[in-house]
Amino acid sequence: MAELSLQHLDKIYDNKVQAVFDFNMDVKDGELIVLVGPSGCGKSTTLRMVAGLEDISRGHLIMDGRDITQTPPKDRDMAMVFQSYALYGHMTVYENMAFSLTLRKENPNVIHKKVMAAAEILGLVPQLNKKPSQLSGGQRQRVAMGRSIVRSPKLFLFDEPLSNLDAKLRGSTRREILLLHKRLSATMMYVTHDQTEALTLADRIVCMSMGHVQQIGTPLELYDSPANLFVAGFIGLPPMNVFDVRVSDGKLVNDVFSTAILPEEKAKLAPYEGKEITLGVRPENIEPHEDGDIPMSVNLNENLGMNTLVHGHVGNSSVRMTGKFKGWCDYKPGDGLYVRFVKRHFFDKETTNAI
Repeated sequence: MAELSLQHLDKIYDNKVQAVFDFNMDVKDGELIVLVGPSGCGKSTTLRMVAGLEDISRGHLIMDGRDITQTPPKDRDMAMVFQSYALYGHMTVYENMAFSLTLRKENPNVIHKKVMAAAEILGLVPQLNKKPSQLSGGQRQRVAMGRSIVRSPKLFLFDEPLSNLDAKLRGSTRREILLLHKRLSATMMYVTHDQTEALTLADRIVCMSMGHVQQIGTPLELYDSPANLFVAGFIGLPPMNVFDVRVSDGKLVNDVFSTAILPEEKAKLAPYEGKEITLGVRPENIEPHEDGDIPMSVNLNENLGMNTLVHGHVGNSSVRMTGKFKGWCDYKPGDGLYVRFVKRHFFDKETTNAI
């Protein structure tokens, strides 16, 4: 497989619009990297620069110690799986998977061996004689992946491969990609706007916004220790609750509630005495408690079986709050309760960076 180093990559188009700013990252051999962010954040552009489908305006791309910044796409030894399956409708599944090797004029016995091995991995052996029109969306995406596998590339690139699938197929195909990565020990870069895909697939996540890298880390690092308010709001579902509070005499206060600063929080909040900050709390870190110090007025419930999303407002204010409570809840609109925040995150009001 491959090690990859993206060194200060910029992408500037002819109209002077810059899509990617100073992208820096080292990808380890066998690592699955997921680039995640909202539409237009530069994640697909970065992937296309790696593939050679977009020119690199500034910076260097190094693979296994060799500078491939100017290397044509066909010579980079990478395979890309797109959102659209891009299969040849007149060919069978077998012929689609074998196509790139046939173009290279590989030995037919070698081609057959590689196609059958890939089909076995992806569960496509019974489909090999069918045309793409006879397959489901999930099966077509597996054929597209199989076409990449038979090439035995150094690097696999996935550009939102599950976007065309329904929710159930996305879940099953996501698991297949994860199993494929573990089975091949392959180096992969994967682009998605779906933070669930990022959290479940990645060894490390690159969270991007407006062409800038916001944070690089393991899924747990981004979820548990977000670098800034953008990452905190983008990673996690439902999104993190945020509140404007003031640090005052050992408490976090605003117009609706007052809650004590915990001993382990005092040191980090000491420089903010008398100042406003942003308090962030994930829905799963909110729990109803008779001794809670945060009032909540319920609007509606979303029962999910083992958990319930309870939506409402902080007291009688217009500040919204969502809690993810254990079990099945049957609160009625207008019900009042008290909650407590089990774990809290703090962000600088001006920079939005984590405190």
